[in-house]
Order: sequence, then C-alpha cells, then structure tokens
Amino acid sequence: MLADFSTAVQTADWRQQTFELYARVRKLAAEQPAAAHQYWLERRNELFRTHPASALPKTAKSSLSGLRHADYDPAYRFEAALTERGRGETLQQRTGTDGVVHFECLGSLEFEGLGELSLWRHCGYGGGLFLPFRDASSGKAGGSYGGGRYLLDTIKGAYLGTVSNQSPLHHRLVVDFNFAYNPSCAYDERWACPLPGPGNRLEAAVPVGELLS
Repeated sequence: MLADFSTAVQTADWRQQTFELYARVRKLAAEQPAAAHQYWLERRNELFRTHPASALPKTAKSSLSGLRHADYDPAYRFEAALTERGRGETLQQRTGTDGVVHFECLGSLEFEGLGELSLWRHCGYGGGLFLPFRDASSGKAGGSYGGGRYLLDTIKGAYLGTVSNQSPLHHRLVVDFNFAYNPSCAYDERWACPLPGPGNRLEAAVPVGELLS
C-alpha cells in the first residue's frame, strides 16, 4: 500500500512540474519561441534524468546526457484554425494503465506544406485536447519514433495556448512541431500509449521535435 501511495504522489508531482514547465514555455514563447524551446529541452532533460516518475528505465536515466532533439526551426510553428473535417468521429484506444480510452474528434487543423491532423477531445475524466501525429520520418533511421509523437495533451499539461485577441468562437491553436515529443512507450516497452490513427498521419517528413535516440 505504501508503494502505491508513493507512486501516486510521484506521478502527481511529475504532472505538477509538467504543468509549471508549459506555463513558463507559453510565457516565453509569446516573444521568444526559440528561447522557450531551449528552456523546454533543458527542463525536460532534467525531469527525465532525475524524477522518480520518469518514463525512462533506471539504467537509461543514469546514463542520460540529453533526449535527442532537432534544432529549433520557426518554419514549423503554426497558428492553426479548426475546420469541420472529421468532427464527431470517435476513437477508442487501449492503454497500459487506463484501459480503453475514448476520444471524440473536434475537427481538423491545417498546416501549410504538411497537411491536416485531427484534433481530439479526451472523453475520460479530466477531458482536454489531444493531438498526436505520425509523419514520413517515423521509424526511419535518424528520424522519429515509429509509433508517432505528441504535440498537445492538455490532460497532462502539454499545451502551447491560443492566439491572443481572438474571439472564443474563433480560437487559433498554437501548434509548434519543434515541441513534438515521444509517448512513454518510446522509452520503455512496458508502457502502452494512444497512438496516431489514420486522421493523424502526415505524408511529409517533420524533421523537428524529439527524435529517436
């Protein structure tokens, strides 16, 4: 019982620190996106290396010098408006810790030169936005994790905000592919994570964000 309590507290602390990290990133990114990205990299490396709730196995934590990321490229930062494509579709995915997780599509986000991605609402406790993707680099040598990456997962704090001075009825989400990160299953096969479905696959390669170590 004490072990279960300790694990729960560690998980809560991980999420609290992640929320604080993204709050700082949103503030910095309003004026200095590249500086915000550098802070995000440094803080994530520290958490993955030292925090007891890190998804890395203990052996990998002790030898971690830094998660592998591409350099920041402002061309991959977007302010994306939601379209109606896919709205109302549902998705069910089995995970290792939460059982079957249900998602509802809110519509699609368009990214010039890359394509479209479905934006999902987490239908379970906590709700929130979920934006995974897979691209042409996924699973390739020197590329990204084969199962895909995450851009937004607000239930766990990963959120870059909306464009300011916009009507609540016309939100434009900040989606920066430089902040793409691996799901936990990329670090340890004991995890089972929701992965991108057909509406979240890009034919183009996305050479920024977290890459395969």
